[in-house]
Parts: sequence; structure tokens; C-alpha cells
Amino acid sequence: MRYIIIGAGAVGGTVGGRLAQAGREVVLVARGKHLAALHEHGLRLRVPEGELTYRLPAVEEPGPLGELRADDVLVLAVKTQDTVAALDGWAGAPVAGGGTAAERLPLVCLQNGVESGRLALRRFRQVYGVCVWLPSALDEPGVVSAAGSPLTGILHLGRLPHGTDDTARRIAADLADARFEAPVVPDVARWQYGKLLANLGNAVEALTGTRDTESARALYARVRAEGAAVLDAAGIAYTDAGEERAARGDKVTLVPLDWAPRGGGSSWQSLARGTGTIEADYLNGEIALLGRLHGVPAPLNELLQRLANRFARERRAAGSMPLADLVRLADEAGGPGSPH
Repeated sequence: MRYIIIGAGAVGGTVGGRLAQAGREVVLVARGKHLAALHEHGLRLRVPEGELTYRLPAVEEPGPLGELRADDVLVLAVKTQDTVAALDGWAGAPVAGGGTAAERLPLVCLQNGVESGRLALRRFRQVYGVCVWLPSALDEPGVVSAAGSPLTGILHLGRLPHGTDDTARRIAADLADARFEAPVVPDVARWQYGKLLANLGNAVEALTGTRDTESARALYARVRAEGAAVLDAAGIAYTDAGEERAARGDKVTLVPLDWAPRGGGSSWQSLARGTGTIEADYLNGEIALLGRLHGVPAPLNELLQRLANRFARERRAAGSMPLADLVRLADEAGGPGSPH
């Protein structure tokens, strides 16, 4: 199979580089300065064993590839807010032998949250979800880093809305050869909702620059409890933190990369790069939406969604909000753990 990585940033670039290292055929899809750097220097992947460079085909859209191949796998790794544009660009791409990508090719959603799978199922017949546990960063155009060892990441994989099949198992086998653990599960959405609860703290880190202090952990616990209450009210199953820790074990231990800049998670990176957008609408905003649909207040997640969007829109610096100010606003908003 040939893997077309649509959105070869931190996660997509890492998966594409590791697949190429394992001898799989890979095409990278990027734009702007990142695409120019991929053309000029190749993909530079910084990992615990060193910096690796891969000269891979890189395009901005399907056109330069001509007809897609019947054995192509589309891997969607853009941020959720960019999903619709990516689907618009690739769904109608012709496939050798007739038909379009949406009709004939598998689409793997390698993304946080749960909304992209729903968007993809509107267009594509074969959609696969992934619960992404892959610490990585886009350091600069053309350069990505992933500090996990001995495995680079853990990627639970399954069909959406549920089930497994031979295609999922073939993809998982390729990922296993590329330094990932890729369990094929019939209930991948349950894993994705569990990861969603973990990602509710992304905005705390993006806004304040910290998630590891006692105060930050206490705030995240309140935000997560609110999210879990909403999922419970909606009747949505999710993995709990204990099950996730047991699945990860010590398989993905972060190794300091001296040549890679220090940074934070995906939302922090969006603010740090000044992209003007952030995925809070599909993390904290997912809880806000479900809360409204099922009559459960979610003031803490609404607060984080609103603040993260404001910081992105106004291009404020990542980590520029004092944690004490955020805690004060959370206390005023109410929700679990509020003094009011």
C-alpha cells in the first residue's frame, strides 16, 4: 500500500517518516513554507536515535499525482478545523480503474477529537478512526520531532463507526513495523472519547504554559470531571485513565532531544506558531455541544473554548495567561470544584 499523508505536520510527518524508514511508500501533503522545505531538504525527523532525513514525494493537492492508485491509503492528519477543506480537495480525486477516492479508498483519521470521523463519513465509504498517543512537534518547516522510546507512539485503530476488517489489520501491521503499537479494536470511538477527556487540558497548557503544577492539575481534574459527566449523560462510552495507562505502560517514554526545541502539546503549538486557529472547538467545544444537547451545564469547557479561540484569533503568545487568572475565571464560571 502507498500512504498519502494529508497534513504532514507533527503527527503526520512523524508517521510518514517512520513508515518510510520501514520501507513503505509514502507521499507527503503539505503547503507553504513547510512544503517548500520538504522539496528542498526532505523531511527531517528528529527522534531518540538521531536526526533522519527522507526524500519523499511532496505535493499540495492530488493533481500532481495523476490518478490515485487502488492500493492508496489516505491518512488525514490535519487539525480538525482544516478537515472540511482537506476532504473537499481529496474526495473527488480519480482512482485508476474508475471511481473516486471517496468511493474506493480507505481514509484514516489520524486526529484528536471525534468530529473528523463524522465529517469524513459524509464523504467517504471507508473511514477508520485512530486514538492518537504520539508526542510530537513541528519544530520548523520541514522538521518534525518525536521523543517517544522504545515506541514512537500508540495508535488504536478501527473502522468508524465501529468494527474491524482486513484493511485495518494491514495498516496496523505496517505501523507495527514502523515503531508504533497499533491495536486493532472494534470500539475505536470509545478510545477516542477517552482521549478527548485527556485533551480537555490542552487549552490550559496553551493559555498558561503549564499543565504539571499542582494548581494546573487540579484545574484539569475539574474540567475532566465536567467532561465525563457530559459523556455519561449522553450515554457515550469512553476508556478511563486507568485503562489508558495500562495500555501505554512504559512503551512510550519521552527522551530529551537536545537538538529539538522545548514545547508543549498540539494546542500550545498552534498558539506558539501564530496560526490564527486552534482545535478547541473540537475538544472543549465537543463537551460544550454535548452538554447543550443533553441538558448538562459545561461552564468550564465553555470558558476554555472561548479563551483559546480568543488567544488564537488575536495571536496572543502561548502561555501568556497567568494560571492564577485562569483559575479565578474558572471559579467564577462554576462547574465541578467551584467555591461558589
